Amino acid sequence: MSLASVKADLAARAPDLTVLETEASSATVALAAAAHGVEPARIAKTLSLRLGERVVLLVARGDARLDNRKAKAAFGVKPRMLGAEEVEAITGHPVGGVCPFGLATPLPVYCDVSLRAFDEVVPAAGSPHSAVRITPERMAALTGAEWIDVCQPPSEAGAAEA
Repeated sequence: MSLASVKADLAARAPDLTVLETEASSATVALAAAAHGVEPARIAKTLSLRLGERVVLLVARGDARLDNRKAKAAFGVKPRMLGAEEVEAITGHPVGGVCPFGLATPLPVYCDVSLRAFDEVVPAAGSPHSAVRITPERMAALTGAEWIDVCQPPSEAGAAEA
């Protein structure tokens, strides 16, 4: 159902975009990068966050990590990740296929400024075997997203994991 809702949403609002379906799983950033032949940073991962009573989606580059200090300052509260069941119930998409398109429940969408480093990114398309290639600006425009700076720069993210 989720893949179908994304296809219907994009067919209605962006008929020039093609949903790419693969046999290979794209459920993680690394798998998605391999399946679509791009560097992990170009995967536009969608995080489902609870901000007090609100739920929002944050789309960020694949190698970015949420900066809790920046996020709390931007949102006014410390964000919490939703559990897999709650994610699917609210978005209509399973974990590994969550994207800002074809949502079961309308949600505020934020795009981290880290995405602007690329001319094209690859977000999921409602299933762990689908994606779409799109410019960050167009993705933000189609989803009514607000640009926000809440992730660590990639060099800091890599250093934090080392």
